[in-house]
Amino acid sequence: MDTLSPPIITSTLSIPYSNSSVLVRSHGLSSLILRKPRSPAANPSLISSRSSFARASAVEHGKSSVSIDLSDPNWKRKYEREFEERFSIPHITDVFPDAEAIRSTFCLKMRSPTEEFVGGYPSDEEWHGYINNNDRVLLKVISYSSPTSAGAECIDSDCSWVEQWIHRAGPREKIYFRPEQVKAAIITCGGLCPGLNDVIRHIVITLEIYGVKNIVGIPFGYKGFSDKDLTEMPLSRKVVQNIHLSGGSLLGVSRGGPSVSEIVDSMEERGINMLFVLGGNGTHAGANAIHNECRKRKMKVAVVGVPKTIDNDILHMDKTFGFDTAVEEAQRAINSAYIEAHSAYHGIGIVKLMGRNSGFIAMQASLASGQVDICLIPEVPFNINGPNGVLKHLKYLIETKGSAVICVAEGAGQNLLEKTNAKDASGNTILGDFGVHIQQETKKYFKEVSMPVDVKYIDPTYMIRAVRANASDGILCTVLGQNAVHGAFAGYSGITVGIINTHYAYLPIPEVIAYPKSVDPNSRMWHRCLTSTGQPDFI
Repeated sequence: MDTLSPPIITSTLSIPYSNSSVLVRSHGLSSLILRKPRSPAANPSLISSRSSFARASAVEHGKSSVSIDLSDPNWKRKYEREFEERFSIPHITDVFPDAEAIRSTFCLKMRSPTEEFVGGYPSDEEWHGYINNNDRVLLKVISYSSPTSAGAECIDSDCSWVEQWIHRAGPREKIYFRPEQVKAAIITCGGLCPGLNDVIRHIVITLEIYGVKNIVGIPFGYKGFSDKDLTEMPLSRKVVQNIHLSGGSLLGVSRGGPSVSEIVDSMEERGINMLFVLGGNGTHAGANAIHNECRKRKMKVAVVGVPKTIDNDILHMDKTFGFDTAVEEAQRAINSAYIEAHSAYHGIGIVKLMGRNSGFIAMQASLASGQVDICLIPEVPFNINGPNGVLKHLKYLIETKGSAVICVAEGAGQNLLEKTNAKDASGNTILGDFGVHIQQETKKYFKEVSMPVDVKYIDPTYMIRAVRANASDGILCTVLGQNAVHGAFAGYSGITVGIINTHYAYLPIPEVIAYPKSVDPNSRMWHRCLTSTGQPDFI
């Protein structure tokens, strides 16, 4: 579905630092933070720009270039204004300046969720549970003193502190939709993820507290808007009451779908004026395209995303729902691999975990388990063979420990496999199976060195994502679902909700889909993982 594919992302720009003006091309999708380049070992594509002081990521989004003149005494304030502009969130009044704002029907103090608004809307003047529209959450909380600090993100050579504020999530005192006129739709796209049913449940419950009666689920992702054999599913608190006790999605999931125009045509025909979209980067790109098309057609519709990916690769957010559960389940596979390896003569356990472009699950599961000797992720290149290769170290582990456990992310080592041009329905490149590859290479290597080994390979990919959410994710899903509804009733559209530095916030969708978040090889968390595994540099 080309029309719902993520926006085209330009290559990373390497910008040398100087005391004169630094021209940074800003298109509204990525922060204007200039970061010290990673070492060539961390990212081979940056080898040619090693001499550069800083780098900036640029994404084509139609905004003009912004000049950051570091010699200007007011550059910080100008930067903050530019940041505030990019992170401003679209509102119904941008298109409908005369849109009526009414007192919120959401109040936990004065009425039951089933009360009809026959006599008008209740007055909530004495309830202090609302969020002020000017409340903000700080995006970055670490003040680095030097560009050489682990994980440092600096704008200038002094790592000057610049405040970056984003919109706080929660219920507003004024709303822009009358509950009795709302038809809300929920859609789940992409692959399965622990917590989908939890989010669906709390979107429905919160909508009902506002007074919405007409709530439907669109079956099987965006496909449900065009397939005539798929009918929308009526939703209510009674329907969703216990769905969080099971994994999967009540509504079903799929990849791809019809064009944006067809989707909006279907929404218009069905009378949908609130759309809640649960999915990852590609799904959010689709949600943003739907939002833009609705604005183009002058439709009063709120489109709100809830980021869903166990890979945890959504920009700016502490974590996405399903990630904690995935790490917890991954530990079970790692523990099984450890027991198999530890119980065998020269046993080697290999576990492959999800992570197309980012190794967060592999890194966190390795760190949490304490049983992993080698962790391989897409962000950190490595050699399998050679004097500094993985297999050489694996031989050392067998000689000294008698057993070993390897944890690999599915996107690791793709440069060592035969390239494929095959794509899935979402437009993602179909990856080679590196887990099987390293299993075969391990057996081959130890046969060549005449050392008997017992290799066990475990791939728990679909087991990890099909389980119900654990307690931590259950809480996260609850709050995300509630805040998605609050954002829609407040009149915001083209936004997503996430947890930022332990606080919940709204962000414009383009800012979170600029490119996938990845593990920084110079981050403290990766350093902690290396400390735990004791593995060397495999380059």
